[in-house]
Amino acid sequence: MEGHFLTDRGQVRNHNEDSGGLFYNKEQQLIAVIADGMGGHQAGDVASRLATELVRDKWQQASQLQTPGAIETWLKAAIVDINQSLYEHSLDNKECKGMGTTIVIAVCTKEFITIAHVGDSRCYLLNDNGFNQITEDHSLVNELVRSGQITEVDAEQHPRKNILLKAIGTEQQVSEDVMTVDWEKGNRLLLCSDGLSNKLNDTELASFTQESNDLKEIGQGMINLANERGGEDNISLILIQHDSSAVVGENR
Repeated sequence: MEGHFLTDRGQVRNHNEDSGGLFYNKEQQLIAVIADGMGGHQAGDVASRLATELVRDKWQQASQLQTPGAIETWLKAAIVDINQSLYEHSLDNKECKGMGTTIVIAVCTKEFITIAHVGDSRCYLLNDNGFNQITEDHSLVNELVRSGQITEVDAEQHPRKNILLKAIGTEQQVSEDVMTVDWEKGNRLLLCSDGLSNKLNDTELASFTQESNDLKEIGQGMINLANERGGEDNISLILIQHDSSAVVGENR
């Protein structure tokens, strides 16, 4: 597998509250994570950084995870622990009161991908069935779309678009979505924060992801376009291709 993590402060924010990376465990299995922090002054980047570091540290010690069921169980337990750690940190450090983060995590094996997420950071898969979002945003606007109160077109410009129904660290308990999907050689996976998905629609994301350029160049092209369109938010993404055995890329 080949993978790259890219992150950009954007054109407006004075610091980057996104974090993420690509990490291996003892058995050389790959995990990818994107976290988009929120909170008071500097608290968002604390939340996202802590979440990423906890995923990394837990994964580097993980072993004997060969089946979808075992990985799903591991991810659920990891998110419970990470949520509790962030929640307690916010209680113990007044400057971090109310902090939280979205998270999307993908464990990539040769046969399947297992994804866990909380919030509105997304995961997309490009395969023989096309380019499809395989996570569902935990947001107020998405719930309005699901219930038929507004259309997807309305959602794009909705004034409450950024209101989340779930996040890591904001409450003592959190429920995550976990799923496993098959993938094959040549398929590509895209994880991203809403700084990207709010600026590029699915058709544009699909067009970039299908390009024959190298993954880092594709990712940078997405970031450049998001910045050209205002770049009001931090922009982070991970692109992974089911191909070679090595994974390279920048971690933050």
